[in-house]
Amino acid sequence: MIEVHVMIFLFSKEENDLPYEEEILRNPYSVKSWLRYIEFKKDAPRNVVNLIYERALKELPGSYKLWYNYLRLRRRQVKGRCINDPAIEDVNNAHERALVFMHKMPRIWLDYCQFLVDQSKIIKTRRTFDRALRALPITQHHRIWPLYLKFARLYDLPETAVRIYRRHLKLQKENTEEYIEYLMKIGWLDEAANRLTDIINDDNFVSKEGKSKHQLWNELCELIAKNPDKVTSMNIEPIIRQGLKRYTDQIGVLWISMADYYVRGGHFDRARDIYEEAIQTVITVRDFTQVFDAYAQCEKNLISAKMETVEELGPSEEDDLDIELRLARLEDLMDRRPLLLNSVLLRQNPHNVHEWHKRVKLFEGKPREIINTYTEAVQTVDPKLASGKPHTLWVEFAKFYEVANQIEDARVIFDKAVNVPYKHMDDLASVWCEWAEMEIRNENFEEALRLMQKVTTPPPRKVSYYDETETVQSRVHKSLKVWSLYADLEESFGTFKTCKTVYDRIIDLRIATPQIIMNYGLFLEENNYFEEAFKAYEKGIALFKWPNVYDIWNTYLTKFIERYGGKKLERARDLFEQCLENCPEKFAKSVYLLYAKLEEEHGLARHAMAVYDRATKAVLPEEQNEMFNVYIKKAAEIYGVTYTRPIYEKAIEILPDAEAREMCIRFADLERKLGEIDRARAVYAHASQICDPRVAPQFWQVWKEFEIKHGNEDTVREMLRIKRSVQAMYNTQVNFMSSRMLSASSDKGENIENAEQDDMMKLEEKARQLAEESVRDQAKPDKGILFVRSNNTDAELGELTKTANPDAIDIDDDFSSDEDAEIQEMDVQQQNVPSEVFGSLANQDEDSS
Repeated sequence: MIEVHVMIFLFSKEENDLPYEEEILRNPYSVKSWLRYIEFKKDAPRNVVNLIYERALKELPGSYKLWYNYLRLRRRQVKGRCINDPAIEDVNNAHERALVFMHKMPRIWLDYCQFLVDQSKIIKTRRTFDRALRALPITQHHRIWPLYLKFARLYDLPETAVRIYRRHLKLQKENTEEYIEYLMKIGWLDEAANRLTDIINDDNFVSKEGKSKHQLWNELCELIAKNPDKVTSMNIEPIIRQGLKRYTDQIGVLWISMADYYVRGGHFDRARDIYEEAIQTVITVRDFTQVFDAYAQCEKNLISAKMETVEELGPSEEDDLDIELRLARLEDLMDRRPLLLNSVLLRQNPHNVHEWHKRVKLFEGKPREIINTYTEAVQTVDPKLASGKPHTLWVEFAKFYEVANQIEDARVIFDKAVNVPYKHMDDLASVWCEWAEMEIRNENFEEALRLMQKVTTPPPRKVSYYDETETVQSRVHKSLKVWSLYADLEESFGTFKTCKTVYDRIIDLRIATPQIIMNYGLFLEENNYFEEAFKAYEKGIALFKWPNVYDIWNTYLTKFIERYGGKKLERARDLFEQCLENCPEKFAKSVYLLYAKLEEEHGLARHAMAVYDRATKAVLPEEQNEMFNVYIKKAAEIYGVTYTRPIYEKAIEILPDAEAREMCIRFADLERKLGEIDRARAVYAHASQICDPRVAPQFWQVWKEFEIKHGNEDTVREMLRIKRSVQAMYNTQVNFMSSRMLSASSDKGENIENAEQDDMMKLEEKARQLAEESVRDQAKPDKGILFVRSNNTDAELGELTKTANPDAIDIDDDFSSDEDAEIQEMDVQQQNVPSEVFGSLANQDEDSS
């Protein structure tokens, strides 16, 4: 047939074909010649082009390029035609002829298979794919399988597709997930579950979708649990129990999946068993909550389903009993929730003492369960690992028997408790103390004393209190808690001698605290052993250092003064000196005040003044101002106000600027009251050097009022000059804080002098105004302005300057203070001040008026 077409073609050649024909005759085996000829004839009828390809392939049957282009051309020629068209079969035959020579070329096979898929020839297509896989080397199979699998999924032929996938997975197991997805799509869930199991158990499998083994496991559990009727070849329990050991973060979900499997299968009792086992084994609150909620919801669903069935079929006695039983189960489950949750927490940490106590409270009203719980607790909790105080379990266990009036049983519990190897010695001491207090509550005082004597008896060999390698039982004899209770018991039920022995033993063991020492001293005082009490205080002082010894010193000194007053003055002074020898500044104030009070009441006034003077140096800097005030007050009461001058001077020198400023104002006010105007002015002048007008305007206001009352034009000028010089000094040393304080003062509306106005004319005007104010406020003699005395009368000044003799024997009890003294008023004649006094200021005033 081909030869006939060739002959026809030769007779129908055109002249333009001759060069190509001649070239082909010269080089019949040249692919390029044939391709050039085909390219030239591309617009010719299809049968002409096909004949040229056929001629070329007859000469060169092994040319891949000719076969590939020829087959592609033939497929294009029949594209869109009916699958029954004979031309399509001719193309198929052309592919078959090509595969005789091109059977190792995957591209030819792929194109042929795709062409057959488009023809919907299922059997022939499948066989062609199989031929391709047999013909091609295995290294080329990965190019065939995607199209083959696509073809397998194209039709509803699950058996065929499954067989194809199984063959494929023998070579490319990494595509198992795609196979599983297909199986789930077609409903072959049993096969899907088996394949999932295979890849989960394969340690070398790597998911192409990036899923972890945990995710695959969850998918398997969900698949099995939700389809118990379709997954029949696998037992879910071993699978999920294996997952419970491997994936501890999903325990709750896995338990729920297992129970859900039995619920869907209709095995409700088995599902309840699974839920009960789950809530008894989970160790986290999250897992417990998940399982418990699923369990409760399952019971509710069963009740609802039963009630719906009863409504449809009608009620019966058996159905009513079944519903009541299910309701009782649900109610019991909800009632058990706190106890089940407590069990979860105890499984999580069996050494949690607090949770054991909570468990006991949950069994309130059930003595047998409480006893069992306490017994389990004390057997389970390891004192070395306990969270909380393990001894409280023993103590509460014993108290439970005590409340039930079973004292002997309580003693048995305590006897076992004191032999437990506690981690901390204080736990064992607490057990002994609780045992003794139980005996006291039951009025067995002798037994309580015997217990305390037993526990405080030292062991045969010497043991260090702080040696952690020793057992707590061998070190408890030095426990302060035990000794404190022992001392209290001896005070209450023992004799004086035995109680004193206990306190002395505490001091000898060097475990006493300041409170123990003071209790010992108070006990001795109550029994009128005062000197023994003082010796106890001295022992305590020898044991402790500052600041712990402060309370002992304070109690000792107070008691000593109350006891002896001024009878043993020298001894008291020695005690105070010993106390003050190493006394920190923090505690010096109260000791000095007590010392000074002693000297005032029973000693000499000069000694008291010396104590106050020492106190001003020994106390904290923030307490110096207060101490100086006390010193000044006492000095004025004892010696008179004139004796306070050196104290004021010393205070001004020592105190900080802010406090020294206030002290200067008080000092100047004192001098003014004494009539010493010059001295007061000197004090103001001295204080002005530390008073920035912007920061301390109050000081300058006070000085201004003082000069108005007691000064003249020259003194006012001098004050303004000093103020200006101080302002200039501070202007060269401006700091941020001064500016802030100035701003704050201006915001509050205080009247502050404008320190920046240094114009001399303004100062002169201000001096004139101050002088006029002084004229209005006070009377002036004709002979000119003199320094005037204060408003105090002579009698008052004499009273102020009078010095007292504190050592005098006869003291007037009816002595009146300065405030009680009568002030005699005197008439002061007011006269006009001559204008010559003011000089040029008066002329300026007349001009201005």
